[in-house]
Amino acid sequence: GPCYCDQACARTLDCCHDYAQACPVIPCVVSQWSAWSGCAEPCKTTYRVRTRHIIQEPRNGGDACPALEERAGCVEYWTRQGIECQQSLIPALITTGGFGKARKKRAAADGNERAGYCVEFQLVAITPGCLHSHHSYTRWMHYLREGHTVCVECQHPALHSLSQHCYGDGTGSQKNQLLHWQAVGNHRCKGTWRRIRQLDSCSCPSVHSFLFI
Repeated sequence: GPCYCDQACARTLDCCHDYAQACPVIPCVVSQWSAWSGCAEPCKTTYRVRTRHIIQEPRNGGDACPALEERAGCVEYWTRQGIECQQSLIPALITTGGFGKARKKRAAADGNERAGYCVEFQLVAITPGCLHSHHSYTRWMHYLREGHTVCVECQHPALHSLSQHCYGDGTGSQKNQLLHWQAVGNHRCKGTWRRIRQLDSCSCPSVHSFLFI
């Protein structure tokens, strides 16, 4: 009689004598991956997708098909209309507040001094690289401590003329959202913090005081 291609016969030991020839194992065959899509949503830490499709279904005990979709982390800093995203996605570049006095003097001399503001953050994570730099201009990084509250001043010329904000100040971020910062002068010194509040009229204290760049 005819040979039925049912792989169960391999377990029950009643396969037709020509089962291997009449019912060869056919594995799944899939296409190449498509190109990666854009981010699922702009202005958010989200994902992008690539897909593939089945060319040949498995038969006669062939290997099952692999995953047909892959996702990868993704961030886009511009909306579909070409508008720059909220500041919360952009890492803050900071330096010690000691440079602030010279910057203010220069701005006043140029007639470009604008009213700035301060933002308080709570430091959440700090890389070990902050302690491993021994140049005099990076000594301030040694005083960064997880859990401490720091004050970062936004002043001219870092104050963007159109948005009236400094890049990386966390404007538009959600409550308790982790934001990224990077110390200027030592690329190994960076970490995360949470935005506490903005102070429109401020004077950061001499300790734990920084500037947006």
